[in-house]
Amino acid sequence: MTDILLQVNGNPVTCAPHTPLLQLLEQLSLNPRLIAIEYNGEILHRQFWPETCMGEGDRLEIVTIVGGG
Repeated sequence: MTDILLQVNGNPVTCAPHTPLLQLLEQLSLNPRLIAIEYNGEILHRQFWPETCMGEGDRLEIVTIVGGG
């Protein structure tokens, strides 16, 4: 099976076709509790993360939430 190409924060990333979003986050060493995700130009609410699978050309913008004062 050939890997697919995605854009994550403007950088090319490859993964297996239909990789679940949560598995991709693990592959990228990101903690799902500390990020927000824009998926193909739309904010992706957490309730949809488990059912979202990656496809060729998908675009993700991932923002890390930073606490502070």
